[in-house]
Amino acid sequence: QVQLVESGGGLVQAGNSLRLSCAASGRAFSSLNMGWFRQAPGNEREFVAAISATGSFTRYVDSVKGRFAISRDNAKNTVYLQMNSLKPEDTAAYYCAGRTVSFFSGTSDPSKYPYWGQGTQVTVSS
Repeated sequence: QVQLVESGGGLVQAGNSLRLSCAASGRAFSSLNMGWFRQAPGNEREFVAAISATGSFTRYVDSVKGRFAISRDNAKNTVYLQMNSLKPEDTAAYYCAGRTVSFFSGTSDPSKYPYWGQGTQVTVSS
């Protein structure tokens, strides 16, 4: 089993930055491909970014490319999402997710991730 706990959300003004963290415990973190998703009220859960187990490969949804960066520190069992130039449309609950596969596809399908955190709220004011 894997337990994931997000932190770092909050209320910020547009143009500012936040860094989300997701701490993992349980199964070996370094074997997990990790992803960040978000969900705004009334919307489906949306893929944001993914990173391979070693951190060598990443993938982003087009709307955050150039503004967000996913990274990980396997020594600290933590994955990060650095969010810069935030926009009001980035407002959502952000979730980290994990999956154990032998390859990296950066899949955007949330059903492919069996492990989920409880989420952290990000609110961007205009």
